[in-house]
Amino acid sequence: MTNPLLTTPSWTALAAHVATAKTLHLRDLFAADPRRFDTFSIRADGLLLDYSKQRVTAETMRRLRDLWATADVSGWVGRLRSGETINHTEHRAVLHHALRHQGKDPILFDGHDVMPDVRRVLDHVKSFCDAIHGRHWRGATGEPITDIVNIGIGGSDLGPRMASQALTANRHRDVKVHYVANLDGADLAMILADLQPRTTLFIVASKTFTTQETMQNARSARAWLVAALGEVAVERHFVAVSTNLEEVAAFGIDTVNAFEFWDWVGGRFSLWSAIGLPLALSIGFDNFARLLAGGAAMDRHFFETPVESNLPATLALLDLWNTNFLGAETHAVLPYSQSLGLLPRYLQQLEMESNGKQVGRDGQSVGHATSPVLWGEPGTNGQHAFYQLLHQGGRLIPCDFIAAAHADFDLPGHHEKLLANCFAQSEALMRGKTLAEAEAELAAVPLAPTFLAPYKVFPGNQPTSTLILPSIDPYTLGQLIALYEQKTFALGVLWNLNAFDQWGVEYGKQLASRLLPIIEGKQPTTGLDSSTTGLIAACREGK
Repeated sequence: MTNPLLTTPSWTALAAHVATAKTLHLRDLFAADPRRFDTFSIRADGLLLDYSKQRVTAETMRRLRDLWATADVSGWVGRLRSGETINHTEHRAVLHHALRHQGKDPILFDGHDVMPDVRRVLDHVKSFCDAIHGRHWRGATGEPITDIVNIGIGGSDLGPRMASQALTANRHRDVKVHYVANLDGADLAMILADLQPRTTLFIVASKTFTTQETMQNARSARAWLVAALGEVAVERHFVAVSTNLEEVAAFGIDTVNAFEFWDWVGGRFSLWSAIGLPLALSIGFDNFARLLAGGAAMDRHFFETPVESNLPATLALLDLWNTNFLGAETHAVLPYSQSLGLLPRYLQQLEMESNGKQVGRDGQSVGHATSPVLWGEPGTNGQHAFYQLLHQGGRLIPCDFIAAAHADFDLPGHHEKLLANCFAQSEALMRGKTLAEAEAELAAVPLAPTFLAPYKVFPGNQPTSTLILPSIDPYTLGQLIALYEQKTFALGVLWNLNAFDQWGVEYGKQLASRLLPIIEGKQPTTGLDSSTTGLIAACREGK
């Protein structure tokens, strides 16, 4: 069957309402209501979400919130919190919120309180950070560690990499953290070219310790180290984030230096676990703890706040409205912060890997569009690239603008101009410019070519939200990441999806494993389609 929501009165009411909503222009909504910002904005724990530039009315939001109740999202929140196996295809609970939980009350999985294990691993992370930052951990030659290379991919890379860049202003002065993920040897080689084996530590992040890309990079890094310092150096220059202690030991890593995480932690939700070890080393454990506190604060907000004032709920409902009723196919995330430059890339995995699906929880097609294509670039760089299309390209592209009230690198004259550009772009996308306005603008300039008027018309009416953070710091970054995590979970419920599996990823891995021995020349190219056969042959030419 299709998503059960499609046949409910709540969905039917929205489908009827959208015909009216599509006739409205945002500039007219603002003209009709001078206090529109007050009605369509939310303040919570220092954050401000302005969604007044979304193509919604009070009736739209009322009907969307009715849909929220009809879908029993609150009931699903209860299942999430209670440790129920809501990832039904992999038979796993979903408890990433336990990793940042701040209270003393237990969080149960299968009748067992997971919090003692979570805190034990956090203590391990803290003691290791103290050892590195205090220069107590020494490499094989007795020198302190100055460079740390995290080797992972996907959730074992994107989260800590994004957060490390976001919190550069908080970076620990004595160590520099690097990230390697791509199977292309250029990724690792370019990092190693500037490092010294004597002062470099590698973190190998793989739950199973069998991930192809990660383990190939780890083996190459090991060979680089051993060539310089010998086999004996491996134990002092490698640690692991994994649960497969047998493979960790076989690699040559002392299992005392293996950091655990659990099956109820999905990769793209794992930043808060030992996967965050490189981040903790980059910014110091105290700052890492503040990140966890910010995430926990957002969890409490999501779990306890009524839908009318709930930040993740509002973002989720707006996404559903834009995607399923207004017909948007893409969604741009536009951080006006260079520090948040990797956020769109991080959110691509979080949202598209979670909800980029058509098969619902019942194994049948959901019968509607799900995750939009998410993309973006920091402002103001994007203004000189793709904003032309946003303004005059004729496509409906909802946007999230993200800015900080205070700069993390406060160079005189920069931040005010940055904010001016951010707010101007959202205003321009909302308001647009009519032909009459363009003609009047040209008429006010002596000898201006009047034929340019049509080229200066901007349709406007592009839906945008603006999220203002007080600053970019560990606590607010924790809030921001958890905000989008909970939004993603809520959308999965509304779309009748399991947001926590990723079978589409697995299929490509299977095919790659089948093709590898053929490309290596160990098996014949029989049984392949003509395209794959031709591509393999082309790459063999000239060898």
